[in-house]
Amino acid sequence: MRRFGNTAIAAVTAVALCSGAWLLRDGASAEPPQPSAAEARTGHDRQAPAAPALPPSPPDRIRVPAISVDAPLTGLGLTPTGSLDVPPTERENLAGWYEAGTTPGEKGTAIVAGHVDNDEGPAVFYRLGALKRGGVVEVARRDGTVAVFTVDAVEVYEARAFPDAKVYGAAARPELRVITCGGGYSPATGYRGNVVVFAHLTGTR
Repeated sequence: MRRFGNTAIAAVTAVALCSGAWLLRDGASAEPPQPSAAEARTGHDRQAPAAPALPPSPPDRIRVPAISVDAPLTGLGLTPTGSLDVPPTERENLAGWYEAGTTPGEKGTAIVAGHVDNDEGPAVFYRLGALKRGGVVEVARRDGTVAVFTVDAVEVYEARAFPDAKVYGAAARPELRVITCGGGYSPATGYRGNVVVFAHLTGTR
């Protein structure tokens, strides 16, 4: 499998990862939770030490116990415009990983993305914005290992100001980004941006 740097990915647009159509049905559906400013990185944060990097191995499943996520992973490529492709919308409990980039647990920045909702209701990462710093993300890999990541920050960005280099850029240690839609919802424009979880490898099982 040919592997490319994550910096080739354009910003993941809010339109691609979510529809919001179910929010409009009766006006009673709640918008997904959004991260508070307390969960963002600060200028005083020190980079925590990471566990030793793992050899490359494709991931099969992602678990985020604090928000009840336990979902299979499918490989994602790029669209003709250079943005990250997305999992099928009809499979609400399915996330994807950028399979031409870093595998989760390997040195570098691994990318996982999933829908916040579909036309029927909440999807796999509906509650991603409720995740807290210090939370745990587990990725089961095809070689039988489980890469355990600790959350460093949970941030939300407007789609027009999505920081490509910060999210997709290379890392000197094993890191993970988990991405979905966020930033509030407007019936006219849909979700305004993206929620991004930043995490680093802290253990292996």
